[in-house]
Amino acid sequence: MQSNRKRESSEKGFALATALMACAILFALAMLIIQLSTGDLRVSVRNVGEKKASIAAEAGIQQLLTNFDPASPPAASNIPVDTVNAPGSVYSFTAPAPPATGPAYAPMKGYSIGGGQQWGQRRYVGSVTGTNTNYNTSVTIDVGMGYGPIEISTMSR
Repeated sequence: MQSNRKRESSEKGFALATALMACAILFALAMLIIQLSTGDLRVSVRNVGEKKASIAAEAGIQQLLTNFDPASPPAASNIPVDTVNAPGSVYSFTAPAPPATGPAYAPMKGYSIGGGQQWGQRRYVGSVTGTNTNYNTSVTIDVGMGYGPIEISTMSR
């Protein structure tokens, strides 16, 4: 059965306008979902890269402390951590130096022999940077260390 009612001129194109509006809303919603999901991926990738750079910095700290000699303080630049298991992870560190502020020596309890001698550690500070070139991330850790025991009393012999 066919309707004999004629459409008024104000109703023409209403269905098309409604469909276009619905498509626009769905498109905007899809773009929002894509933006949120790619944003989460970027955050996850950055976190992985920062963890790899932190591991490289920790390897550099271990190497610095293992080879530390105050007579010739070590320095290193872009040393690979593990080319097989951690490709792109490198560390660098500057030669440790005495601190610019604070005491130069830290006393150690239990090392005094008597007779005015006091023993302690010489303080040094430096920084270690771990980098992962695959993720373009970098982490810098300031390191404080002591060398000793050494006699720190002012007694002359």
